[in-house]
Amino acid sequence: MPGSAWDPLQYERFREQRAQPYRDLASLVEPAESMRVADLGCGTGELTAWLHAALDARETTGIDSSETMLAEAAPRRHEALLFQRADIRTWTPAAPPDLIFSNAALQWVEHHEELWPRLAGLLAAGGQIAAQMPVSDDHPSHTVARELAGEPPYRDRMAGYERPFPVLPPERYAEMLFTLGFERRLVRLQVYEHLLPSVDSVVSWMEGSLLTPFRERLAGPLYERLLGEYARRLRAHGPDSRPYLFPFKRLFVWGRLPTGRVAASAATRRQGRPMRPARRPGPMPRAASPSSRSGSVE
Repeated sequence: MPGSAWDPLQYERFREQRAQPYRDLASLVEPAESMRVADLGCGTGELTAWLHAALDARETTGIDSSETMLAEAAPRRHEALLFQRADIRTWTPAAPPDLIFSNAALQWVEHHEELWPRLAGLLAAGGQIAAQMPVSDDHPSHTVARELAGEPPYRDRMAGYERPFPVLPPERYAEMLFTLGFERRLVRLQVYEHLLPSVDSVVSWMEGSLLTPFRERLAGPLYERLLGEYARRLRAHGPDSRPYLFPFKRLFVWGRLPTGRVAASAATRRQGRPMRPARRPGPMPRAASPSSRSGSVE
């Protein structure tokens, strides 16, 4: 995952567009009394603070690997709202959380077949997991960046960097949640329509996220050259309309364990047995009723 190169100001240029999926993900959570919450990939902490208040949580901990993002989050810290620098791949909570929440972060972490069972195993009995992951890897905003990373003069300076795309097909998350013992589950693919002034606005959007590793590795003039070529190729893909409709796909995954039970992965580890390998193939809105969400893939 990108670390200190994250630019909070650049990321926040599209704060409302980025905030809506966070709130939509939060609407899937079933509030409970005195929840202990972990927000993985908390960024500047603004939305983490909103989530903490919306859930009236006992304690919320925001986790991020970026020093610059956590510096922005620091003023929001108080006794029940904490921020911690950690790598999602190795993060371990001090106490099992009732909710692991992650908005637009897990797509930076590889090996989801191992990641999701590990996170599920950290939950308290009856806990919930909720994650939103961008899945627009086939959009020109992403494919053009991959093309440029493999071309001179950027290829040598990128030192072999290749942006992984570890997100699995939606149905695989439904299978994993079922195997891990989540009693209620929801997997939903949603397309957000962002109306931007022009296709050039997509460049600014991606500078706050996808292009961060490029800025880390390329010297100033070379990075500016890449931005110019990136914009030129995006326009070539068209349409270069004003305003420009930027469709952005996002995958929502939510699950809740049965009351009094931990995830299957955690239970089997505690009994000294490995889990059987899975088959590989504003205010907070009211969540849908549990009965309507059990085992659903939208």
